Amino acid sequence: MTKKMELLAPAGNREKAEVAIAYGADAVYVGGKEYSLRAGAGNFSLPELESLVDYAHRAGVRVYVAVNSLLHNEDLVGLEGYLAALEEMGADAVIFSDPAVYVAAKKAAPGLELHFSTQGSLTNWQAIRFWEQMGVRRVILARELSLDEIREVRCRVNLELEVFVHGAMCISYSGRCLLSNYLTGRDANRGDCAQSCRWRYALVEEKRPGQYFPILEDERGSYILNSKDLNMLPYLPELAAAGVDSLKIEGRMKSVYYVATVVWAYRQALDAYHADPDGFSAKREWLEELDKISHRPYTTGFYFGPPGPDAQSYESGGYVRTYDFVGLVEGTQGTVSRIAVRNRISLGERLELVRPKQSPVEFTLEKMLDEEGHPVDESHANRTVFIELPVEAHRYSLLRRRSRG
Repeated sequence: MTKKMELLAPAGNREKAEVAIAYGADAVYVGGKEYSLRAGAGNFSLPELESLVDYAHRAGVRVYVAVNSLLHNEDLVGLEGYLAALEEMGADAVIFSDPAVYVAAKKAAPGLELHFSTQGSLTNWQAIRFWEQMGVRRVILARELSLDEIREVRCRVNLELEVFVHGAMCISYSGRCLLSNYLTGRDANRGDCAQSCRWRYALVEEKRPGQYFPILEDERGSYILNSKDLNMLPYLPELAAAGVDSLKIEGRMKSVYYVATVVWAYRQALDAYHADPDGFSAKREWLEELDKISHRPYTTGFYFGPPGPDAQSYESGGYVRTYDFVGLVEGTQGTVSRIAVRNRISLGERLELVRPKQSPVEFTLEKMLDEEGHPVDESHANRTVFIELPVEAHRYSLLRRRSRG
């Protein structure tokens, strides 16, 4: 029987964590208020982390806590106590790259499982074996590795191998970038990246300051550092054959809608693969779901060899966006669901209902009530309405519609 690969989902806050769990994640990775590389995410205080760990464990889902920023001297104060608290609450692992975290964990939280972060840029089996000998349970491989290289690593080490399979790609693929720090003073390696690689650039000759030459003759400018998004859903058999243990979705700062949709697609695909490895092929429905989230054009990164020029998006720094997330089901009473509106909706619109572990259902919005029970023709974001849906919808089902423009 084929060993099941773990589906690991991002959780920038409690709502996203619960959505990831509802849609089928085997594990979630989160950040605390300290030491995490996503300063813009909601992140969790220690009491919030403890509550989440309890919630996830009751659902049979693991929680990995990112302690993966590059630490300065002042960051060491309180580190041992923080790690000890994570061990005490039962966090399933800590993701780290700075050896200071390793040292502190071995001293203050010796039972805490350690996962070495992709920030450490592990690209060869000897370096991975070093961390295996040091007692690390898992490594998140550098994004620069091909499937052939991963296969060789698998033959030489016994610890767990985790890889990114979906989401945004940093121009410095494994994330250790100084561009944001240099241009804005916001340190990408301490969780505050300004995504400077997505900006528009032009060429300036050293002796002609102020004269900007377009790299491409296009009024939209040039996006020479703008990497496409990763999408490896069609290649689950290749990932399994390479010996991968965990499939990681990028996106702690992405929306609830992104988390739900991507986890849904990969859950369907993984279950189908494990049920029939030899007969697996990516269904059109799964791929279409991944096209319905806000994304850049997709690429397979380094998995099948070094990326060529087509791995970059030169025409735009923005996203492809064909659908809008308009509402989240908070609860259901009979056939009527309570909807937290996230984007303006109106009667007569064609909407899609997205449900955990089930196929989406399209319907026309014919009736909507406000919180006082009065009929309304439209509702704006941050309001609550009641809608009778065409099929049963559980909490964390989503409503979306085709983008208006």
